[in-house]
Amino acid sequence: MARAMHARTTEDAAVNSMHICIDGHNLAMPQGTGVATYARNLANTLRTMGNSVSVLFGAPISSNTSALLKEVSFYDYLANGSKPLPFLPDLKRYLSDAFRAPRGMTAYPIPDTAYVEKRVFQRRLPQQANILNADNLYVMARQYFSRHGRFMEIRLPPEIQVMHWTYPLPIKAAGIPNYYTIHDLIPLKLPYTNVYSRGSYYRLIRECIKASTRICTVSECSKADIELFYPEAKGKVVNTYQCSDMAAAEDNHARTFALAGRNPYGLVPGGYFLYFGAIEPKKNVGRLIEAYLQSGIETPLLIAGKKAWQADQELATYEALAKVDPQIKERIRLLGYVPEHLLAELLSSAKAVLFPSLYEGFGLPVLEAMQQGVPTLTSGEGALREVAANAAICVDPFSIESISEGIRAIDHSEATRHQLSLAGKVQASLFGASHYQSRLESLYL
Repeated sequence: MARAMHARTTEDAAVNSMHICIDGHNLAMPQGTGVATYARNLANTLRTMGNSVSVLFGAPISSNTSALLKEVSFYDYLANGSKPLPFLPDLKRYLSDAFRAPRGMTAYPIPDTAYVEKRVFQRRLPQQANILNADNLYVMARQYFSRHGRFMEIRLPPEIQVMHWTYPLPIKAAGIPNYYTIHDLIPLKLPYTNVYSRGSYYRLIRECIKASTRICTVSECSKADIELFYPEAKGKVVNTYQCSDMAAAEDNHARTFALAGRNPYGLVPGGYFLYFGAIEPKKNVGRLIEAYLQSGIETPLLIAGKKAWQADQELATYEALAKVDPQIKERIRLLGYVPEHLLAELLSSAKAVLFPSLYEGFGLPVLEAMQQGVPTLTSGEGALREVAANAAICVDPFSIESISEGIRAIDHSEATRHQLSLAGKVQASLFGASHYQSRLESLYL
């Protein structure tokens, strides 16, 4: 390897610490994603282990911009995203990017001064991380890969020893080991549940495997899928699972609301079921709604999550039935996107979490529910069974009847809920921070 990396134990971590860079591709999204949560937890865990951490963003800010305006422009971008350009400037940027891409790019630091108020981003960004940027990096890399089938090259500051891409991206850091996290192969495993171009996605994963020192994944199920679709990956894939910091960050505040007998939506603690996640086909929200209505229970259902691809199709039955019976919208409440601190409050006082997703690479909502001791219903498919084990009610996600029976079982039996709460906390402890640190130690060569 161009730059030496050291295998470390907890005792010598401070001596042999590394400087690791992760991408900020998903961290830049204002409402976050599951991958953004993964990236933030990864960065914070690496720092806890004694490593230095940098985060590489792709804001459309020229390296020739003054230092002060780089910082101002970056945090404006982080809050508001890229601003659309009129046709001619947009065409000029496209042609400029096409010319620059084959030569690669050089990352530059975003200054950290007292000029810009940054506390508003405390929940979104990793703690004490250095911020790097490369002008329009991720847009340019996707365009370059689409045209030429090749990865763009990024040159990082010399102190960085490892690049860990938290998502399959068509970019490779020059001169250092590259690690790529592949969370799942759902675009290939369940091609009817997402909007990806199948051929392009297949080639992207193949090239990530070629470019990588190792492939990181988050469950044994995903590891098996990767090695099934890409036999050349065998011996290169490491499962680290993942962890969640939701309980650690929000526990006291959330339980204050629960003990006070209220939450931000005016609901009584223990008086509602909760689904949280995107509304899209793979999350199985349509069947969940039908199963809930079929169950005949009176406990309301809250659905917290933003609408994603084909959300209207998932909600079609709900909207049609609501026109006939307006009370359905009282029993099933669509909350839209809920900020993380409010979501933690909703979660901590839910009667149970319902998450019968068709397939997941890991299933973070299940872990977060079990951490809080909230009884959980989930799918017996994919990694969800692996994460939940016997600490949740596992159902057939393709069967409305199976989901409905599971909902009734949780709703009708306090003893069942109590048993699931205790078992969930024990199971969640297997995915705690210390276990995650140990698995990350085994990842980096």
